Amino acid sequence: MSKEYLGEIRRVYSEIKPDIEGRIESYKNIWFNGNNEDVHVELAFCILTPQSKARGAEKAINSMLEAGVFWTGFEDELVAHLNTVRFQNIKAKNLVLLREFMKDEDGKIITKTLVDKIGDVFDKRLWLVKNIKGIGYKEASHFLRNIGFCDEVAILDRHILKNIQKLGVIKEVPKTITPKKYLEIEKKIDKYCKKIEIPMDHFDLLLWYLEAGEVFK
Repeated sequence: MSKEYLGEIRRVYSEIKPDIEGRIESYKNIWFNGNNEDVHVELAFCILTPQSKARGAEKAINSMLEAGVFWTGFEDELVAHLNTVRFQNIKAKNLVLLREFMKDEDGKIITKTLVDKIGDVFDKRLWLVKNIKGIGYKEASHFLRNIGFCDEVAILDRHILKNIQKLGVIKEVPKTITPKKYLEIEKKIDKYCKKIEIPMDHFDLLLWYLEAGEVFK
C-alpha cells in the first residue's frame, strides 16, 4: 500500500509543485514584507483552527476585520463572528488575551517584533506554546509555517497523521500527542522527507492538497 500510495503522491507532487512553491513564497512574504499586524493576524488564525476547518477560520478572521472588531472588540463582539469555527467562546477569549499580550505600553501590536527576538524556529515554537493561550505544538508549527519558517517543523494535523500512516512513516495514529510524541513523529517525517526528496514544507501542503483538493494554509 505504502509504495503504491507514494507513487500516487509523487505523481501529484510533480503536477502541483509550482503551486506549492508559490504558496510558500506567499508565506515568506508575510514575514519579510509584513508588519506586526500582519503577523498577528496569522497567529490569531491558528488559534481558531483547532477542530475547525482552515477555511472557516479564515472566514471568521475576515469577518472580524471587516466589522472592525478584531483589534478592539470584547469577547461577546468577537463571538458573533466565530460561527464558522468550534468552541467560539473559548477562542474569543483567547483572541482577546492574545491581543492584550501582544501590545506594548503604548497599546501598539508588537507580535512580529516579539517573535523575531526569539532564537531559532524551535525556540520560537516552544515560546509560543508556553506563552500563548490556545496554542499547542500543532498550532505553533502551523503559525510558523504560515509566516515562512517552513522547512523544519511539521504540522501534525489529522490529515497529516492519517497519510503518514498510509505511507508507513508511523504504525498507527496516536489517540493523543504529548510534546515528546510530537517531536518523535516530526523527526520521523523529516527523515522520510529527506529519503523521498520532498521538502517537509512541500510535503505538508501536498498531503493537504490530497485531502482538500487545494493548496491553502
